[in-house]
Amino acid sequence: MGGSFLLFSSFLLSIFACLRSFSLVYADANLTQPSFTPINRDLYHSRIIKFVHQGSSLAFPSVNDLIEQIKSLVHRHPDKFTVETIKAGNKGYRAEITVVTYCRSRKESDERSKFRILLSFGQHGRELITSELALRILSILSEEQFLTKMDRASINRALDNLVIKVVPMENLNGRKLVEAGDLCERRNGRGVDLNRNWSVDWGKKEKDYDPYEENPGSAAFSEPETQIMRKLAISFDPHLWVNVHSGMEALFMPYDHKNTTPDGLPSQQMRLLLEELNKVHCHKRCTIGSGGGSVGFVFLYFEAMMTCDSIMLLKYLAHGTATDYMYDVARVPMAFTFEIYGDDTASTKDCFKMFNPVDHTTFKGVVNDWSAAFFTIFKLLPHQLDVHTKAAVSNLEKWVSIDEYLDGYLMGRRNRYGKKMEVLEVGMQEIRTYFRLFLLSSVLLLFMFCSRISKSKGGRQIVSAMPL
Repeated sequence: MGGSFLLFSSFLLSIFACLRSFSLVYADANLTQPSFTPINRDLYHSRIIKFVHQGSSLAFPSVNDLIEQIKSLVHRHPDKFTVETIKAGNKGYRAEITVVTYCRSRKESDERSKFRILLSFGQHGRELITSELALRILSILSEEQFLTKMDRASINRALDNLVIKVVPMENLNGRKLVEAGDLCERRNGRGVDLNRNWSVDWGKKEKDYDPYEENPGSAAFSEPETQIMRKLAISFDPHLWVNVHSGMEALFMPYDHKNTTPDGLPSQQMRLLLEELNKVHCHKRCTIGSGGGSVGFVFLYFEAMMTCDSIMLLKYLAHGTATDYMYDVARVPMAFTFEIYGDDTASTKDCFKMFNPVDHTTFKGVVNDWSAAFFTIFKLLPHQLDVHTKAAVSNLEKWVSIDEYLDGYLMGRRNRYGKKMEVLEVGMQEIRTYFRLFLLSSVLLLFMFCSRISKSKGGRQIVSAMPL
């Protein structure tokens, strides 16, 4: 009894000691305070623009450097890449997203017969390392850079069967705020968390809801950025989606809004892929499971000793996320959220250090390790999703509205025909209005017709029952 009490006391003391030093993003802190660690300009792509204001010289960084480097990379390899900038806006707020498409053969007729991958980086402004990873992946795809221990011939055979769309910086406006000095900002340019603005379980708030961190917006898809990404997902119809973040090391699958994973074969396939990545690239240190069931506190006991290394995350429900939408609504067979880096020794106010490597060795290690992980995905995906699975998934009914379908159709046609589609889009907006009126009229007419038949049948029954 006494030994058990001492052991339990030691257990509690270890927990409290760890919690005192535990400083992940979910800890209670005022994230509006300035960061202690500035952006390392030697590691992260940005450009300093100087101007004079009231007699003093000021400087602020511009994010255009990274995007311009990516566009230059694409233009150097027109046989492999295409690039487009998609713009949207509402209520005076404008947003744009750059999308890079990689396809070795570049034959449009072959695109639908290949496995399609959609990758998004930089959804939260403060997570700069994710966009650096996007640049590294694109550089390797271009063959201007290479991974060590990579068999180029075998990876090229795998890439022949893939079409990859990369969004290197989903939250451009939020990133600009970060580079202007608000290093803790994760939301977009008008204060909405883009990973809470999707429709699956949108707007639900947990007890620990932080309005600064998790503002879901005025409605699902209220933000131009999420509107663009939704249209892109519907038009491209990917087999695999990865939303890349930082803050910890984890490989998450659905669901984020509840403490469960999907049932059946798709869930098994996703878990097998994540376990392989964890073993080969994370060296089994990454958390695996559903986002909603793997973020929180769980205490593991190793060899009768409690250490801070024994703590990992268990429960943190997030509502209105992109990955849940991709899996539940867009019916993407494999939908993931990757967390590629986190410094749990950093203060909650030291946002840049918490979410991004600050030294060259760590930076290089993160970018190289996770690039290798993505190329492992490129090689394994055709084996994880065979032809029969692909056909079955293609035949699944997608729970999308007529508006979503037409939006996806228009984006696909715009990608092919360019500005000529702008006039057609205006016409399609009118067609949508007329289509809704047609559906409403049809329902009303059907209701009136059924009511009339019902009354007629009732009248005939009464007449036949009368004695002659």
